[in-house]
Amino acid sequence: MVRIMPVDRMDDEEVREILTNYRKIALVGASPKPERDANRVMRYLLEHGYEVYPVNPRYDEVLGRKCYPSVLEVPDEVEIVDLFVRPEFTMDYVEQAVKKGAKVVWFQFRTYDRDAFKRAREMGLTAVAHRCIKQEHERLLG
Repeated sequence: MVRIMPVDRMDDEEVREILTNYRKIALVGASPKPERDANRVMRYLLEHGYEVYPVNPRYDEVLGRKCYPSVLEVPDEVEIVDLFVRPEFTMDYVEQAVKKGAKVVWFQFRTYDRDAFKRAREMGLTAVAHRCIKQEHERLLG
């Protein structure tokens, strides 16, 4: 039986370790619109040396990078799947993260789905929720 930790139990050192050790991020829900959080976060991550693969079937390109319709179509290794989609869509991306061999699923603010979070943990992924990857990077490493 897999023990599911409450979402608020991840400490700063664990988050710091994720942000330091994993550099390849599939950003799901990527947007070319500069007013969108996904765009600001992607720009920030790129500026801080992360390899970011935008994922959104609506766009061909975001911030000058080829945009992929799914995590599974990213041609490179993916370590973190960063979710900027509504909660009801997160389970599909958790399943894609598992198939892709990702290590972490990051549920941005307002994307948390209990079942998807639980599934990620049961499948051996580290799951982070109710935190912004950009804000955590600024706070812990910036």
